[in-house]
Amino acid sequence: EMPELAEKAATLQGQLDVERARTEKLCKELEDPANSERWRSLGGEDPDLDQLSAKVTVLESRLDEKKEQLLEKELVLEEVTTLTQKLRNRASDGRDDTLKLAKRVNEFQSRIRDTTRRMMGTVSELSMYQATAMKLQQEKAAKEQELEEAKWKLAHGQAPSDEAEREWYRLESQMLARHEQQLMGGSSAGGGGPAPAVAVRTTAEPRPNAYIPDELGIPKPYGNLAPFKPTEGGSTMRHIRMPQPPEIEI
Repeated sequence: EMPELAEKAATLQGQLDVERARTEKLCKELEDPANSERWRSLGGEDPDLDQLSAKVTVLESRLDEKKEQLLEKELVLEEVTTLTQKLRNRASDGRDDTLKLAKRVNEFQSRIRDTTRRMMGTVSELSMYQATAMKLQQEKAAKEQELEEAKWKLAHGQAPSDEAEREWYRLESQMLARHEQQLMGGSSAGGGGPAPAVAVRTTAEPRPNAYIPDELGIPKPYGNLAPFKPTEGGSTMRHIRMPQPPEIEI
């Protein structure tokens, strides 16, 4: 293996020497001014000293103008920076005021909502009262019409209403019955005969059989639904505890 590697190294060394010689040749050709392929001629004329001085003067004047413009821009930048800093300070100072205003706006909005709800409740109550007032007006008109009809009937010798007429007949029948009972009681006391069943004496408390309604002002019988009086509790009631209804929370 060593002879093969030495032979390969010698071959590579020869190739390296060839490439180096080629590289040196190319470098010399590139650096040779006589080689027309490495440069090209530019057209035009070279300016003289006066032209170069005038051009330098023009460039210096333009440079001065640019410097003046740059100074003006720097002054404007300083002014803008100062104003911006002032605005930033005012903005930072105004944040607290903005927060306070936002809180007040929220409070006012909540108060407006509460007031709106109250107004809606008041409007609903007002509509309910108006409906009740209209109903009462209708009832009043109906009662006034009934009153006018009753007055007209009384003026013409008639009963003011059918219910009053029935009540009047009932009272008349009761008065006639009492009168007959008195007559029968007097005749039985004078003749010594038996007393009628309606004149039986009793110790029971009398029970009401009529009531006075607010519309008419005259007694009206209960009929089949007369109230009853409960009996008094006996001695065993002391063993019964009275119920205690729970309190109603609103």
